[in-house]
Amino acid sequence: MKRAKEKNRITRHKRVRAKIKGTAEHPRFSVFRSNKHVWAQLIDDEKGTTLVSAGDLELSKAKGKTEIKQKELAYQIGSAIAQKAKEKKIDKAVFDRGGYK
Repeated sequence: MKRAKEKNRITRHKRVRAKIKGTAEHPRFSVFRSNKHVWAQLIDDEKGTTLVSAGDLELSKAKGKTEIKQKELAYQIGSAIAQKAKEKKIDKAVFDRGGYK
């Protein structure tokens, strides 16, 4: 069952990625979530580079090892990536849901 779900997610991801591209002015906002961690990044697909990234591992190192709810952690990651994007003068992005429904 798990393999079928993962295969379907990858198929959806390929379909989504065929339709959206990130540029330097409008980078692709990609979110990846595992069972334990969440990462987000802004990607310029023309150059193939990551402009800005944030994840819960760097937040937990900065604030100590306190237990935080997943929803609160996602909010903090969003705030961190928004702050880093403002520093690089990025104000618009294209959302890549990464095959997740």
